[in-house]
Amino acid sequence: MFYGICNLSIVAVRFEASEKSEMVTQLLFGEHFTILEKHKNWSKIKIFSDGYEGFVDNKQFEEITEDYFTKLSTSEPIYSGEIIDFISDSNNDFTTIPIGSRLPFFFKNEFTINTKRYIYDGKVYSEKLPKKEIIQKAFIFLNTPFLWGGKTPFGIDCSGFTQIVYKLCGYQLLRDAKNQATQGEVLSFIEESEPGDLAFFDNENGEITHVGIILKDYHIIHAFGKVRIDTLDHSGIFNAELQKHTHKLRVIKKMI
Repeated sequence: MFYGICNLSIVAVRFEASEKSEMVTQLLFGEHFTILEKHKNWSKIKIFSDGYEGFVDNKQFEEITEDYFTKLSTSEPIYSGEIIDFISDSNNDFTTIPIGSRLPFFFKNEFTINTKRYIYDGKVYSEKLPKKEIIQKAFIFLNTPFLWGGKTPFGIDCSGFTQIVYKLCGYQLLRDAKNQATQGEVLSFIEESEPGDLAFFDNENGEITHVGIILKDYHIIHAFGKVRIDTLDHSGIFNAELQKHTHKLRVIKKMI
């Protein structure tokens, strides 16, 4: 078995082993994974944090030992807290990192990947935060453009948005909306929900395809064209600009 870690700022994870293939998610700096299949130019991986699978370019990650992988998997994660920042190595080379990047074994502004030492002096998140912080973190991403498979302030999809917001607050969600909908506790009515709960929406075939974070006063923040705030009612999401419902409500879940 082989293992790897993302040592670049943002790396595309694709459906197939090709640069032309659909991006299904992204690796952020410091995210580690199991290598399921290793080919000449591409590797099929399984991301440790959410179990998501896809293909990455072999030039865009670094291999790690099983021992390093195990220690990292059992350590408390520490994430960068600035929208965009940089790390420097011993050669004084800089690498930009987006918010939510993992800093392996971070201590006193330093961490290492294999034998390479990095320095980071920005804000970090390292513990479970109160539920009210979910809303504060969600607003960081307001007006971020929609990007299928994205999970950064430079492009994000609906479930990538909810996943990264919860991650910054110390809680792990699965990657896709339909999978996130299997987590948490079902609420019967909108009136039972609190800011920070998740609302899920389905398509004409009954498949859950969208998710957003409930705000106070019957509003929701979600990624649809961009991360935006709309009205939430018992039918779904009402878009005032379009003067119509854009998503049909399926279920509300309390995650924490």
